[in-house]
Amino acid sequence: MKFYISTILYIALAYNTFANNISVTNVALTGQNVAAGTNNAANFTLVQFTLSWENSLRTSFGPGNWDAAWVFIKYRVNGGTWQHSKLNGTGHTAPAGSTIDIGLQTPGTTFNITTNPGLGAIIYRNAAGTGTFTATNVQLRWNYGSQGITDNTAVEIQVYAVEMVYVPTGAFNVGGGGGTLAFTSTTINTANATTIPAGTGTLGGMGGGYPSGQTAPSLATWPNGFSPFYCMKYEISQQQYVDFLNNILTAQATARFANVAGNSRNGISVLNGVYSTTNPFVACNFLSWADLAAYLDWSAIRPMTELEFEKACRGTLAAVVGEYAWGTATLSSATTITNAGLANEVANAGANLNAGTATGFGGPFRVGIFAGAATTRSQAGATYYGIMEMTGNLVEKVISLGVAEGRLFNGSHGDGTLATTGDANTTTWPATTAVGTGNRGGSFANNAIIAPLRVSDRTDASTTFATRTNILGGRGVRTAP
Repeated sequence: MKFYISTILYIALAYNTFANNISVTNVALTGQNVAAGTNNAANFTLVQFTLSWENSLRTSFGPGNWDAAWVFIKYRVNGGTWQHSKLNGTGHTAPAGSTIDIGLQTPGTTFNITTNPGLGAIIYRNAAGTGTFTATNVQLRWNYGSQGITDNTAVEIQVYAVEMVYVPTGAFNVGGGGGTLAFTSTTINTANATTIPAGTGTLGGMGGGYPSGQTAPSLATWPNGFSPFYCMKYEISQQQYVDFLNNILTAQATARFANVAGNSRNGISVLNGVYSTTNPFVACNFLSWADLAAYLDWSAIRPMTELEFEKACRGTLAAVVGEYAWGTATLSSATTITNAGLANEVANAGANLNAGTATGFGGPFRVGIFAGAATTRSQAGATYYGIMEMTGNLVEKVISLGVAEGRLFNGSHGDGTLATTGDANTTTWPATTAVGTGNRGGSFANNAIIAPLRVSDRTDASTTFATRTNILGGRGVRTAP
């Protein structure tokens, strides 16, 4: 078999230095196994690489969580269309100090290379520690034979990595922070999302699988935040979105391109069919629901629900009235930025969000901008679990519990492929009309009106926004294996 590392190999967010400088290097193909016979569907090879990121953290106290990388692989045959690689359920090599969890199409069910393949891997440190984390010679088993690739085919690969944060299993409060249309304070204390709230919850209100006074989700498996999941640490950056556009078909990319370069700090443009951006480190705005869903589908992750949003922000702590993502009811708006558009774009000392100031900046900041030298959660503008910019910067698009179409969501993940139109092909997600989705967390534009910035505020949680606007960005999550 003739394997080639693509000359345009995407080095796993190497452009996105931000706070943690995640990178994939030394990519190689090794250990090709053709023992099953010539061109057999069971033949495989190992995709080998070194994965590293700075400021990694795994705690044995407090939240008891860790950061991780979601790694997935794309390939193409003889210069054709890029496809998503299917990984085996076992047979991977985790270097010393690391753990590999394979992300199946449907986590929690039996691996099957055809109906439930591995679509990527969660890789993380396996003991408490801090600082730069490096896993050398990670090996992921790619079952190329199952995808119709013969043993002597020329194949290019691209390896992608997205930094994630683990949100553990556990009860949490929704609604207790108050705000417009906020849920009635309820303790979510079961993974069964249809359990009717009753009694007294340990973190406020009644306890159950969904907020008191709301219509129950249609499925017990609706992701209500109790079960563990991984959340993207940062909003999708412009470089991440550019690499997505450059990996899909021309017609698909055209459908997913906003063409607003120069507007509200969006620097994405196209020349001779190649997409680039002048603001690679800045969060990507002008993402409609259809755009976000397509990116998540292509990455083999999924949208978050609005209950997962509150869990990711508040964690297992009691709610604080009027709180923002960092757990207090006070904010410190940025008034200046320096090194604008660069990898070291930074806000003035003491600031922890991009919103709430009369002057405003007309667009999003670099993702992770407040993480720098901050020593506390509040200084960094970080959630209980260390997730960044969940308040302000860009709106978080979520699956809404307040709309019937949102309550039909079953938590399915993307499969790494798109419809020919460039839309997500995951039929169990809200359609391109965006009905069933809503907004949480506010954006840079929430200056005079800051209520939507608060964790429990649901001003637009059930409002349909189908078009592209300068305040819309997003991030995805993945159900933990």
